[in-house]
Amino acid sequence: MHLLTRARGEDERRLMLNTIGPVWDGNEVWLLVAGAGTFAAFPFWYAALFSTLYVPLVLVLLGLIFRAVAIEYRGKGASARWRRAWDWAIGAGSMLAAFGIGAGLALTTTGLPIDADGNRVGGPFVWLTPIAVLGGLAVVGFCFVQGATFLALKTEGAVRERAGRDVVRAAPIALLPLVGWVAVVQVQSGDVLTWVLVALAAVAAIAGWLAARARREGTAFLGFSVFLVLGAAAIFAAVYPVVLPSTVDHAFDLTVANASSSGYTLGVMTVVTAVALPVVLLYQAWSYWVFRKRLAVHHLPAAHEPAPAVRP
Repeated sequence: MHLLTRARGEDERRLMLNTIGPVWDGNEVWLLVAGAGTFAAFPFWYAALFSTLYVPLVLVLLGLIFRAVAIEYRGKGASARWRRAWDWAIGAGSMLAAFGIGAGLALTTTGLPIDADGNRVGGPFVWLTPIAVLGGLAVVGFCFVQGATFLALKTEGAVRERAGRDVVRAAPIALLPLVGWVAVVQVQSGDVLTWVLVALAAVAAIAGWLAARARREGTAFLGFSVFLVLGAAAIFAAVYPVVLPSTVDHAFDLTVANASSSGYTLGVMTVVTAVALPVVLLYQAWSYWVFRKRLAVHHLPAAHEPAPAVRP
């Protein structure tokens, strides 16, 4: 989103893309793993959620496809028109994916119109409610703030200065939808533990903002990350053990018990996860460590016209 709205010139756009170049593809795989893991561990939850939210999830998929293709194809042409078209695909695809994910998660925690069999009650746009819009704006706003924090952490020069100012100015407004989502869930089903998590999340957000104001980008990034983790923990702990409430009748709610796979399946998944997850986290952490240095425009090689695979 910052590539589309905040970059000034081709050099700054290339710089922004290079900050995520070594890691964006691997990060996107986590989203796919989340979907596959939900299907394997909670198939009834997966079926009800994906069928009811078919339209927004297709939009999320299209956004991710356009974003990924655009990142790869942007440098394959030499014209400004070519690059600008792919810039729009990256920015709009990223915003669309973030909004759809936020809308889906918000509805997962506040309810969808499903019947006793987990089928959708109503038309294909029955999901489009104020809470869905709030959740979509919450994730878009957080991504905008955390993206600016990441750019300030990973760059030097004008991009760093501009991103740092964006964090300080945007955070108090852009994070409000996420605060509103947390508040809605807490009022509906919160308890003492979840309110404590909310308070800690608020402290982390304030600490992140103060660190950004003091230009301590690493601390700011950590503060906003802790805010997200604690906020999400407060939301999902508040609705536990329900994984998908029904707005038709609470007797139709899906819980961790009635939506899960067999004990054998969950046991196998636990063993595989316990073995594979630490390995994945280790090599992904290593990749972040290898590419930990800041980037500046002068670090980038000069732009050149790509050679065609087959010459006429």
